[in-house]
Amino acid sequence: MKNAPFPSMTPETLTVYKRLLEYVRPYWKRLALGFLLGTLFAGSNAGLVWLVRGGFVHIFDPHQSGTGAFLLFAVLFPLAAVFRGLFDFGSKYLIKWVGNRVVMDLRNALFVHLTVLPLSFFSRSRSGELMSRATNDTALIERAVSTVIADVAKQPMTFLFMAITLFVLDWKLALGSVLLLPLCLVPIRRFGRWMRRYSRQAQERMADLTSILHEILGGVRIVKAYGMERYEQERFAHQNNIFFGRQMRAVVARAGLEPIIVVISCVGIVAVVAYTRWASMAGADLIAFITAMVMLYEPIKKMSALHLHIQQSCAAADRLFEVLDKSIVVNNRPDAVEFDGHVEKITFENVGFAYDDEPVLHDLSFEIAGGTKLALVGSSGSGKTTLVNLVPRFADVTAGRILLNGRDLRDYTLVSLRRAIGMVTQDTVLFNDTVAKNIAYGSEGVNDGHIEAAAHKAHAHDFISALPDGYRTMIGEQGVRLSGGQCQRLAIARAILRNPPIMILDEATSALDTESERYVQAALDHLMTGRTVFVISHRLSTLTHCNPIIVLEKGRLVEQGDHAALIERDGLYRRFHALQFENAASPTPGPRPPTS
Repeated sequence: MKNAPFPSMTPETLTVYKRLLEYVRPYWKRLALGFLLGTLFAGSNAGLVWLVRGGFVHIFDPHQSGTGAFLLFAVLFPLAAVFRGLFDFGSKYLIKWVGNRVVMDLRNALFVHLTVLPLSFFSRSRSGELMSRATNDTALIERAVSTVIADVAKQPMTFLFMAITLFVLDWKLALGSVLLLPLCLVPIRRFGRWMRRYSRQAQERMADLTSILHEILGGVRIVKAYGMERYEQERFAHQNNIFFGRQMRAVVARAGLEPIIVVISCVGIVAVVAYTRWASMAGADLIAFITAMVMLYEPIKKMSALHLHIQQSCAAADRLFEVLDKSIVVNNRPDAVEFDGHVEKITFENVGFAYDDEPVLHDLSFEIAGGTKLALVGSSGSGKTTLVNLVPRFADVTAGRILLNGRDLRDYTLVSLRRAIGMVTQDTVLFNDTVAKNIAYGSEGVNDGHIEAAAHKAHAHDFISALPDGYRTMIGEQGVRLSGGQCQRLAIARAILRNPPIMILDEATSALDTESERYVQAALDHLMTGRTVFVISHRLSTLTHCNPIIVLEKGRLVEQGDHAALIERDGLYRRFHALQFENAASPTPGPRPPTS
């Protein structure tokens, strides 16, 4: 009986399930009460069987019939059913509460872990698949926790009480009936293996579906512009069909088990009836025995299904724990200190960086004083964005070190370091919220006056005031109701309100028309005043006021100086400049203009 629910539990499955149960530990009191009520439910089932036997003895036996006995039966039988129902409800509610709470905790843990994983993890992962793991997989895990535990709380004790009842009524017949149980274990073992394999395959296909849907919704304008609707429809339908096939295989594994158990149980009932005719069993005992056998069938069915639920849920848990087990590469050192926000100098000392052993930056060394505006120039893929991402520690250097005021960046706490850094990038990130909340994002203790002042400085107040609800206007997902220039000015207002001593501008004007760029550039000029700024731009005309200008090529520093000095040299910067200005009408072969 001990191995009935888990006839083919592998060590890996047990490890995953034990890990899931660790999330149950904080709620053990509710769980214990649920188990207690489940045990009382099992006991009430046995009570109903004995009431059935007693009722038939006193009602239909002419030697023991009586009105008093019937009235007692008429009162006790419904009363026992009421208590059975209350115990069942209480047990289900408490254990379902624990199960749903565990799923909530798992989703929270997954979201928290995703927010602290390095950017390199997301560059290798599909956002749709991560969404699938946070929603679909956790829903399947809820079954592993609540459904399985609920059945474990009730069904084994029900099985035990019913088995005892059968042996008390007729031990020989009960022994013969129990011998049928091993026949149930063979299909349970086979169907359990199928369930885990097909469930994982179905979950992976669901992740593919979610990824495609996420891509299409995000790029619907390109899909329509290039007339790719039919192609995307066929691609989605193909993946949906694969998912349907895997899902139906799991359904076959789940649905095929119960009919087999029913057939085995019916064979057992026929054997019971045949035995009672041969042994001349009393009618009341026969009714009680068959009632107990029927009630014994329910825990056998549920306990056999437990294995399938566990296999399906552990497949989902495997995928969830794959993410939770990803190491947090960037974290605080034990002795990290708070950064006070004052920038004296930033030093790059033999800095190198590699993605998965693929070198991107090589032996970079330079120093800038606080308040300096440093520009980064280079061809696409030269490492400009990678370099600025090292400053807020989106990733850590793999060689050398970056010093802030003479102290390694890794010696500062992440929160205090990033609080001192603002970013405006080509891909503006806005949220489906009001204009005011998007500007105030990341700034604490600000009021409407602070928000409006930042908007004025970002040259955004006029267009905000013209919106239907002004600063309370909902801007839609990724600011879909605004133009590109308006979105950029909101991002700049957000950075101005944050008032960081260090700013990173990564192609902040590259995707704008001339008029929008004029407004945004004016806002950027205000934003850069009095700050230490890292600027990436392929428009060299916007970098002439920066000093130094650092030129990167294939992750190496090849030139450094101000605009005039670099123009005097016959180097890469001068060729970039010539390509953009001197030969704009008839470009000549040479290096491509720098882009991000």
